[in-house]
Amino acid sequence: MKNLVVTLISGVGLGVGASYFFDPERGRRRRARARDKMLSAAHVTGGAIDTTSRDVANRTQGLLAGIRSRLTRDDVIEPVLVERVRARIGGVVSHPSSIEVTAADGRITLRGPILAHEVDRLIRRVAVVRGVRSIDSQLQVHQEPSDVPGLQGAPARRRGLERFEFFQTQWSPTARLLAGIAGGSLGLVAARQAGLTGLALGAAGLTLLARAATNLELKRLLGVGGGRRAVVVQKTIDVAAPLEDVFDFWSRYENFPRFMAHVREVRRGAGDRSHWTVAGPGGVPIRWDTEVTRFEPNRLIAWKTVEGAPVAHSGMVRFDPNPDGTTRVDIKMSYNPPGGAMGHAVAAFLGSDPKRAMDDDLVRFKSLLEEGRTRVRGEPVKLNELG
Repeated sequence: MKNLVVTLISGVGLGVGASYFFDPERGRRRRARARDKMLSAAHVTGGAIDTTSRDVANRTQGLLAGIRSRLTRDDVIEPVLVERVRARIGGVVSHPSSIEVTAADGRITLRGPILAHEVDRLIRRVAVVRGVRSIDSQLQVHQEPSDVPGLQGAPARRRGLERFEFFQTQWSPTARLLAGIAGGSLGLVAARQAGLTGLALGAAGLTLLARAATNLELKRLLGVGGGRRAVVVQKTIDVAAPLEDVFDFWSRYENFPRFMAHVREVRRGAGDRSHWTVAGPGGVPIRWDTEVTRFEPNRLIAWKTVEGAPVAHSGMVRFDPNPDGTTRVDIKMSYNPPGGAMGHAVAAFLGSDPKRAMDDDLVRFKSLLEEGRTRVRGEPVKLNELG
């Protein structure tokens, strides 16, 4: 029975795929797009493999060099050792200039005022400096800066703090490789587990794989606390129309439904605000309010959603004249869909890709201004019919 169900599901999947790619009207375009995406993916994958292999090799060499330096005696002159120590302590204490460092035969002596909560961190940092064999702490420890002259003034910027690799915003190729391996391993283990344990392991594995593949922070990946920047879309088009006409057309937001297929209505509100109604998944309307944050006539328009919008986003459109009299339009938009970047990926897989929708919208925008007509949701639209 189980094999029959699997066979039926596979047959249905193959049938749907065949009808999608071999459709008489759109099949050729879909096959060409799939081929282009596969070639692009192969190119990106090849570059990623090359970058990752070089990163792993470099890190391995660095690790071996570090081990060798720990196992061999490093005799350096005292001024060099002092400078090594000073270079490492700048990021761990609030007032590094108040710390006096001296060296004698690999023994480092530390003197000067320091806050109590910084002592252990300073000692640990100095202990790992190459050439340091022992530490003599003669520090003057204070719980509060109070009236201690050496602890007055603004604390130094802590640029030297080293964060663990997986706590950083951007992961290195090696870290992404390790995370991907771990995520795949968790997925294999989850496939053999039943109940909540399997679900938890599967979710963790999928999250690790997605984090490694996209190199996006979890808050952007999952859409939790990511603000308006989970997904960023940037497009540029040239429109064969004068700059003033292009800017005037775009600045009248109530005309957006005439070339944006998913926008149902835009109504101007009080001040710089507008109320939007957009068709969401399954045609369910989604509404939000936006406000203009920058408006420079014939040059730039920027906006963002107000607090509480179901899909937080922001954007900016820049208009520049070309030497031949046409207009270049640069559009940059960032948004946070439900589920973050992973939600965006699922929507793209199901055929609701906002990036592709923007491409289609801009084609209609260009057609309206250049040819005076286009089609939206199957209906003809003419430029002279717009408000």
